[in-house]
Amino acid sequence: MSPGRKRSISFPIILGVFTVVLSLALLVAWILVLVQNLSLEDDGSPTAWLLPLGSTSFVVIIAVLVMFSVFLVREIRMVNRQSRFIDSVTHELKSPLASLKLCLETLARADLPEPQRDKVRRMMIDDVERLTIFIDDVLEASRLTSHHKGYALDDVRLYSLVEHCAESVLGYHKQASATIRNEVPRDLVLSTDRTVLETVIKNLLDNAVKYSLDAEGRAAEVTVDTHIDTRFLHINVADRGVGIPRKQLKNVFERFYRVPDEAVRSQRGTGLGLYVAASLVRVLGGKLHATSDGPGLGTTMHIRLSATRNQVRSIPTTNDPAPTPQGATS
Repeated sequence: MSPGRKRSISFPIILGVFTVVLSLALLVAWILVLVQNLSLEDDGSPTAWLLPLGSTSFVVIIAVLVMFSVFLVREIRMVNRQSRFIDSVTHELKSPLASLKLCLETLARADLPEPQRDKVRRMMIDDVERLTIFIDDVLEASRLTSHHKGYALDDVRLYSLVEHCAESVLGYHKQASATIRNEVPRDLVLSTDRTVLETVIKNLLDNAVKYSLDAEGRAAEVTVDTHIDTRFLHINVADRGVGIPRKQLKNVFERFYRVPDEAVRSQRGTGLGLYVAASLVRVLGGKLHATSDGPGLGTTMHIRLSATRNQVRSIPTTNDPAPTPQGATS
């Protein structure tokens, strides 16, 4: 358990103990006043301060009790999310492990034809890759709760980075290359942490493809584009998938949270992907938010990065055709 987690539990406990002690002190004080049959007068007597003190203290008690209730509700919600997370972890681990066991038993057959052996081996590689991605997400989320990763600047050509991420995601989900449209300018370069940005974009593309699959396992089109204003670089990942209810748009970036919808529950997930992505965007000094017109109407994830901090600029690629000189004819 991380230090931050311990503080979140101890603070409401301290508040509760303080409230109980204060209540007992007030109760004893008022009993003494009643027993001694003292009257509160306006002549500045020593007991005149008890009324305003008592009133103020009771207001403090009520405020503390309200705060305590809020903290308690938050803790209960976190416990519920962790319970759902454990269920998701169980499913994520159980399915590939069962598949690996079956594959190993199949490979043990001496009469298995070589083409079938190759097919079984590919299935095992897919299962291992699935487990690796899942474990990486869990470890990344665990690290982000305690500290940020180092920030290593590197010149990144965004188009190439998106192409690399798209190839990885499409291969994992076994989708056609045309599923993801890369509309990022080829000459766009920024100075940023390549590993962090790659993790963010890969997570967003994975979510977009995963929640755009139809009944036959084909994903709807996903588009990645950018635009730059005077201060920011905006990277958008838009899909035509299940969408998000407007009331849930902020909640999807919380740890362990998954939209309570059957279309979401039908897909594998732990509620960590968008949490990791949003946390890493903050590491880059930016912000991640989502927009959606509602269930079934798709979702767009918006990354906003400082154009100045990330030194966004245009550098033509060596493969780009040379510009035609003025006055030349084609």
